[in-house]
Amino acid sequence: MKKITLLLMFCFVIQFTNAQNTCATASPLTTAGLYVVTAIDGSQVPSPSCIDDPNANPTNGKWYAYTPTQDYTVTVTSDIAQNNPRVDTRVHIYSGSCASLACLGGDDDGGSNYSSVITFNVTAGTTYYIAWDNRWSASGFTFQLIQSAVVTPPAINYTTQTIATVNSTYNLCVVDMNGDHKDDIVGVSANNLRVHYQGTGGAFTFTDMPIIGTSMMPGWSMAAGDYNKDGFNDLILGSGNGLSVWKSNNTGTAYTSITPGEYIFCQRTNFADLNNDGNLDVFSCHDVAPNVYYLNDAAGNLTYYQSTVTPGSMSLGAVGGNYSTLFTDFDNDGDTDVFISKCSGPPCELHRNDGNGVYTDISAIAQINVTPIQTWSSAVADYDNDGDMDVIITASAGTHKYFRNNLDTTNSVEEAFSNITIGSGWDTNTSTNIDNVAYDFDNNGYVDVLGGGNKIMFNNGNSTFTPVTYTGISVGAIGDLNEDGFLDIMNGSTVRYAVPNTNKWIKVALQGIQSNSNGIGARIEIYGAFGKQIRDIRSGEGFKYMSSLNAHFGIGQATAITQLIIRWPSGIVDTYNNPPINQRIVVVEGATLAVGNFINSAFSLYPNPTKNILNIKTNDNLTMKSAQVFDLNGRLILNKELTNPSLNVESLSTGTYILLLKDDAGKDYSQKFIKE
Repeated sequence: MKKITLLLMFCFVIQFTNAQNTCATASPLTTAGLYVVTAIDGSQVPSPSCIDDPNANPTNGKWYAYTPTQDYTVTVTSDIAQNNPRVDTRVHIYSGSCASLACLGGDDDGGSNYSSVITFNVTAGTTYYIAWDNRWSASGFTFQLIQSAVVTPPAINYTTQTIATVNSTYNLCVVDMNGDHKDDIVGVSANNLRVHYQGTGGAFTFTDMPIIGTSMMPGWSMAAGDYNKDGFNDLILGSGNGLSVWKSNNTGTAYTSITPGEYIFCQRTNFADLNNDGNLDVFSCHDVAPNVYYLNDAAGNLTYYQSTVTPGSMSLGAVGGNYSTLFTDFDNDGDTDVFISKCSGPPCELHRNDGNGVYTDISAIAQINVTPIQTWSSAVADYDNDGDMDVIITASAGTHKYFRNNLDTTNSVEEAFSNITIGSGWDTNTSTNIDNVAYDFDNNGYVDVLGGGNKIMFNNGNSTFTPVTYTGISVGAIGDLNEDGFLDIMNGSTVRYAVPNTNKWIKVALQGIQSNSNGIGARIEIYGAFGKQIRDIRSGEGFKYMSSLNAHFGIGQATAITQLIIRWPSGIVDTYNNPPINQRIVVVEGATLAVGNFINSAFSLYPNPTKNILNIKTNDNLTMKSAQVFDLNGRLILNKELTNPSLNVESLSTGTYILLLKDDAGKDYSQKFIKE
């Protein structure tokens, strides 16, 4: 008897012996706890079904009527230790009355081993119906009902400022333009580039740089990245007829226009290292034909390819209707995959990067190729902080779809994403927009979404979102424009500055050596009492704008970060233990590696440490043409052509440096050395 009493006290197990098999005779629930389903043996099947499954053929159901005593965020789950082995379950959640049921949500395989998990918000005194069916099994099992306090997003307010000199024709870009890792404001007009450089305290001074010749204007989109690896960001301008690249000189004080000339009905443009050779390539969505890209030969020369059309091209979409491309690592294998938002009919596409320039369309396997849907952009982030990227296909017309990534790294099978739209807040969000971007705007540690309807969809941290409306707010370029650790929004000449709350933060700026200069494609992870958060460095997300290349994390009220990890496209991993919070951290590729562990097999250095001459011994068939030396803050200290296999470093101060060598084919190799 004592054992039974303890079980009820700590596990709240409640067994129902009488069959309650219809909505009208559903067993009443009012409290959280564990509930035993003896068998799914009733005569009534949940109807209508809350899970999109045209092949479903359940014949029985089990019903429960849940009436909360106060407002809660509720989770119903069969993914619990009491079910061993697990039973393959399906659950449906309804509101309304038995005579007129309305689907609130449903789940089939949201948990592990085919179990079910669903989270939704409830209102005190309202009855909700929980129905299990026998689509896969009629066996008995236990489910848990968890009640949590409804999470209200911390207040984040904005002040509005119009900057009169931000008056270029296209003010679409917020990104560092002078190498100090502060976000600047970039404006483009015909034959002119205007950069507002951010100074101390968020003050701006602007410089105009005339551009000679005729350039395409970014009527559709703009992207930024250092594609010629001179330390200064270059620009892609995407128009309805093609694109132009504005390339910096090696001091960032002048730009040259390159207009390749091919016809492209550009939508989203991006810089991305498509073949992972350490050099950024140029990508453009094509509205009326397969996507196109230009490969960078490391000397800044661009070669045109069209997917599935040009011989030897990468397969990145075989049809048109391509509106927005987002490069991110969905399967956590260290290389960058591609998500393409589609409009005008075709479903969205997910292309898995299999290495060596091979991409495979896994849209059907991932089950994100839903139709009908119309979207100009999608918001991709790790919304549940479980270590993989989820997708919200944000509608430009119609309804939004929210997909949870079910990545399982313990096997080689590609798992399908779960459609968890119902009950998430996205099912009731009727505001649509062509542009949607995902950032942690309130610094609470969960990624939010700015889209249409003058509102931000704030992430509650439980797969639900709450809309908060702001007068006149809309999507623009995102960055920290006053270095206070909170993200600001620039739209036209108007900047909405976030008013900081008490949440803490960290920003990470990257300086690639062997990888591309910006670290585009790198995965950044932070760990602490809050768990884990991830970000990928991307050039171009949403539909139109170009936002900061710094990775931004909010950590809520946490007072420390235990570890910061940067996984570079080159495969190098930098790790910082206990990095400071409420600061920007600049990470140079390889900076945290011990000298002896940072050896590139293409060449060796001796003596190392050295006082004056650093000798370079290369493998057979390699000829190094130039050498650059960086300090551990990413500053270029020395830049020389190599006429013999040695480098005089006598003028350098004592310390640790990174040597970057470039061979006669333009490929980069790097290694650390110590100057005594």
